[in-house]
Amino acid sequence: MAEPALFPTAEGVAAAVARIDPVFLNTPIWDSPVLDDALGARLVFKDETDNPIRSFKGRGATNFVAARQPGGALVCGSAGNFGQGLAWAARGRGLPLIVFAAETAVVSKVEAMRRLGAEVRLFGRDYDAAKAEAAAYAAREGLTYVEDGADPAIAEGAGTLALEMTEAEDAFDAVLVPLGNGALAAGVGTWFRHVSPSTWVILVAAAGAPAMADAVRTGRIEVAGGVSTIADGIAVRAPIPYAVEACRRIADEVLLVDDRSILGAMALVRDHLDIVVEPAGAAGLAVVVADPDRWLGMKLAIPLCGGNVDEPL
Repeated sequence: MAEPALFPTAEGVAAAVARIDPVFLNTPIWDSPVLDDALGARLVFKDETDNPIRSFKGRGATNFVAARQPGGALVCGSAGNFGQGLAWAARGRGLPLIVFAAETAVVSKVEAMRRLGAEVRLFGRDYDAAKAEAAAYAAREGLTYVEDGADPAIAEGAGTLALEMTEAEDAFDAVLVPLGNGALAAGVGTWFRHVSPSTWVILVAAAGAPAMADAVRTGRIEVAGGVSTIADGIAVRAPIPYAVEACRRIADEVLLVDDRSILGAMALVRDHLDIVVEPAGAAGLAVVVADPDRWLGMKLAIPLCGGNVDEPL
C-alpha cells in the first residue's frame, strides 16, 4: 500500500470515535495518591489493558478497516499487539488476515492473534525482519499490506485515547508517550497539539532500540543492525519515513529510557494500580522513575498502552 500524503489531524481523531469498535473506547483512567506522593508528581494513567486484546492497538486497527474498507485478504507484520487489533477488525468484516511475526515474538501474543482468526507466520529474528517479509509477501500475492505507523487512520484511532483523557481531566503539563513505530505518538501528539497546545508532548523510546528516537530528533533515518531491550512493542530497528515526519510535527522532546527503569515502572503499576503492563506499555512512567526530580509538581498524562506478557518480569 502506498504511503498516504496526509498526516493525522485532530478532526480525524474526533471522527474516528464513531468508527472504532466500542469495546476499545472509554478505557479507565486511574491515579494513585500514594504513587503521586512517592514520585512527587500528579500521575494520570490511561489503562489500555482493559479491553479484549489488552492494548490500544484495536483503536487504530478498527478505525483503519472502517475508514479504508479494504477488500480481500490483509497482510501485516506485528510484534503482536497490532496483529491482534487487526485480527479483531478483520474478523468483524469477514476479511482473512495473515500476520508475520518474529520467531522471537512473545508466545502469548502469537497465540492471541491465532485465537482471533489470524494466520500467523513466524519469520526472522525481530519485528522489522518479519515486517519486511510481510510487505514482500503482500506485493507478490497482490494483497493489501497494512503497515502500522504508515497510515493516518491508524494514528488517528490511537489518538482517541488522548481525546478521552482531555475530556476527563483538566490541562496536563506533559504527556509521556511510548515511541515505537509512531502511530500512538503521532495520534496522541496531534490531539494534544490541538486541544492543549501548552502540554509538552514527550516521546519515550527504549535505550536499547534508539533508531526511531534518533530519526525523530534529527530527521535522518538509519536502519539499526539490531535492538537490545525487553520492550518488544517499541523495539523498532527500521523507522518508517512517514511516521518519522508525523512525529516530528508534534514532538517537543524525545527521551530514551533503559530496561531497569522500565522494570521499575512495571512493578509500580502492578503494586499501586494492580495492573499487569508490558514493558513498552510502561515506558512513559519509566522516565519518571529514572529522573523523578525533573517532573516534581507536574501533572502528567501517561498511557499504559499494553499488557500482553508471557509471564511477570
